[in-house]
Amino acid sequence: MSLIENKTYDEIQTGESASLSRTLTKQDIQLFAVMSGDVNPAHLDEEYAKSSMFHGIIAHGMWGGALISTVIGTQLPGPGTIYLKQTLEFRHPVGIGDQITITVTVKEKLPKNRITLTCSCTDKKGQCIISGEALVLAPSEKIKRKRVELPTVSLKEQESERYKQLISLTKGLKPLRTAVVHPVDQNALEGALEAADDKLIEPILVGPKNKILETAAQIGADISAFEIIDTLHSHEAAERAVAIIREGKAEALMKGKIHTQELMSPVVNRESGLRTGRRMSHIAALDAPSYHKPLFLTDAAINIKPDLAAKKDIVQNAIDLFVSLTNRSPKVAILSAVETVDSKIPSTLDATALCKMAERGQITCGLLDGPLALDNAISKAAAEAKGIISQVAGDADILVAPDVEAGNMLFKQMRYLSGIDGAGIVLGARVPIILTSRASGAQTRKASSAMALIYYRKQGNGHG
Repeated sequence: MSLIENKTYDEIQTGESASLSRTLTKQDIQLFAVMSGDVNPAHLDEEYAKSSMFHGIIAHGMWGGALISTVIGTQLPGPGTIYLKQTLEFRHPVGIGDQITITVTVKEKLPKNRITLTCSCTDKKGQCIISGEALVLAPSEKIKRKRVELPTVSLKEQESERYKQLISLTKGLKPLRTAVVHPVDQNALEGALEAADDKLIEPILVGPKNKILETAAQIGADISAFEIIDTLHSHEAAERAVAIIREGKAEALMKGKIHTQELMSPVVNRESGLRTGRRMSHIAALDAPSYHKPLFLTDAAINIKPDLAAKKDIVQNAIDLFVSLTNRSPKVAILSAVETVDSKIPSTLDATALCKMAERGQITCGLLDGPLALDNAISKAAAEAKGIISQVAGDADILVAPDVEAGNMLFKQMRYLSGIDGAGIVLGARVPIILTSRASGAQTRKASSAMALIYYRKQGNGHG
């Protein structure tokens, strides 16, 4: 058992000391900023910090001061100590990766349990980073307690680094002329406008003009430069947007405030829609910070109960998108409830057939394995515990759900319980369809637009 124990005033000797060492991490700086509210760009903005006198991000000065407090409060004198005064002199900055040692030394014992402590922080070379002096009231009673276990902290970036990297891949590509269907709420319109600002799309706003203008006024946006196609309602907006695509006036669709089924109804119309020889399917790019690489999920939105032929297209669509974005072949996990073939669970039979189809060249450019339960697909430890030998298990790039119910539940569990964002597009139509949840924020819509742009241009469509 780990204990924390103090030293009473009577036990403390002049000249004795205590210390601890810490290495500064980026997360330390972020946590300190969250706790204190100090968002000075010298600590958080890499671009700004590079141009500063320190040529890089540095720790908040009081990060070192807080560590001095840690030594005093936990070691010398320890629990029961009351801070009375602290002076600090900051001599040198601390950068990410720097290791510092914090030492407090008893300088003088004063009447009424008062003690003066000299305080210092030094780097590996012995250079003094912070110096100072503390006056404390030392405890008179012995305290020995079990050390409190601190909670694990996970930081979620307001802006996804993975999505930033994805958007950076669009540099130099001509924006997609995009029909934005029914953008009559803040999320939908802001997402489209921010994607336009980043030169990902050239939006054509399709929907009731008065509602679109009202929404723009509410968010303080000037949309005078964008074409608006006026419709009576969302259903007409979806039909008109599909017609624009067929007329060659737009290269992509973007979902606004409209239900997925309502948007897709005119898209899948056999006579006037956007069908091709391949089944349409939705692919979500998940920003899962705890996973060791980007992760994709399909299909969580379109195909209700796909048969084997439909699953073949679902898998191939996801592979094609992944290759367009990364220029490498993905590892594809075909999910089921179990990792063994069971005739009572049809999805395990489909998984086996899909893997054989990949071996025979009916599915190309991906390494498939299945059936795999979700834990085996994303955790090497879980796969090893069950004796699964596989290049895909624990290292999947793409997760293929057995049906839309499983996929949708998995996606929404990740979104609402785990805080994982998911950009998404639909492939298999004549053009990519930028399809996100109606609750998705601007960044998710931008990342979805970036995926559509990269995919569409890499198919040789309108690079100039």
